[in-house]
Amino acid sequence: MNPAVALVTFVLACVALVVLLWPQKGLIARLSSFRRSEERVLVEDTLKHLYNCEYAGRRATEESLAGFLGTSHGQALRLLSRLEELGFLTFERLDPILTREGRTYALRVLRTHRLWERYLADRTGVDPTEWHAEADRREHTLTREQAEQLASRLGHPLYDPHGDPIPTAAGEIPPMAGQPLATLEEGAIARIVHLEDEPPELFQEIVTAGLGPGMRLRLLDTSLDAVHFEADGREHVMSSAVASRIAVEPIEQRVELPTQTLANLREGETGRVLGISPACQGPARRRLLDLGVVTGTEIRAELRSTTGDPVAYRIRGALIALRLDQASLIRITRIGSARTAPPDPQADGSPSAHERHAAGGGK
Repeated sequence: MNPAVALVTFVLACVALVVLLWPQKGLIARLSSFRRSEERVLVEDTLKHLYNCEYAGRRATEESLAGFLGTSHGQALRLLSRLEELGFLTFERLDPILTREGRTYALRVLRTHRLWERYLADRTGVDPTEWHAEADRREHTLTREQAEQLASRLGHPLYDPHGDPIPTAAGEIPPMAGQPLATLEEGAIARIVHLEDEPPELFQEIVTAGLGPGMRLRLLDTSLDAVHFEADGREHVMSSAVASRIAVEPIEQRVELPTQTLANLREGETGRVLGISPACQGPARRRLLDLGVVTGTEIRAELRSTTGDPVAYRIRGALIALRLDQASLIRITRIGSARTAPPDPQADGSPSAHERHAAGGGK
């Protein structure tokens, strides 16, 4: 063989070996790391599914896991066997049951997931229908210490933006609360405590309707196909499939639902703020609070544009232009009106504990 060719072949062989075998950075090391990472993601997703079933009182099966992960029945069974080997679950009458260690791990993953959802809602402009999927991707990227740093940045919130409780760092979580909207008696008033975010198509209808945790509503009537209710001064008709994803807690005492919003003011009229709709979250909510839109603030409609939108409002001495869709999120009572309503603590810029944490993390 030509010596030059032999030398080139030898050099190329050495380079190939380095590329393949270099510790930590070689192709084999990276492939092995990727496989370990992929297995960890599948293990954590499986733990989360098993815990969610346990929390909701549903039976977890290989079929439910395969559907959740979008994988085959055989792969789901292999994952359950792997979790059994790791000591994260046992089988009772063929049903997978989380061990103490498995439940602790699952709650840690769930805590990270819901902290990410809270972050996406409060600190970014990510569309609400994308919070869940984005949090699914990010929940596997943080260490326990990094998750606690995220919680600290957010003010240690108690609820995610859908109303789900965020497990504490110690793994504590309250029991599931609420009942389906359609189970209320006609005329009953309730508070939204949870919005189911899957499937995204149905959640989109809830987002479009402007509903959010902490909002009060009144059930008007129900049928087999639809649910008719009032919230934020507007009437909504939703299919039973969509309404079933709204969980509420009845309010025993009789209260008035705020029916006036800033958008209802005519030029020259003044209103007093009762609060900001819980459906307004993240940067939009913070902007209104920064403008001084808090309970008790008096706002006067000064000037309406030629198209009617936006409108210039006098807020704490400053003239601020707001679009009507922004103004409709601010609940008010007209000053001087014969019929006034008391401040609604569930709609305030500084609300009660449950809605405050659901909207911003106890700040």
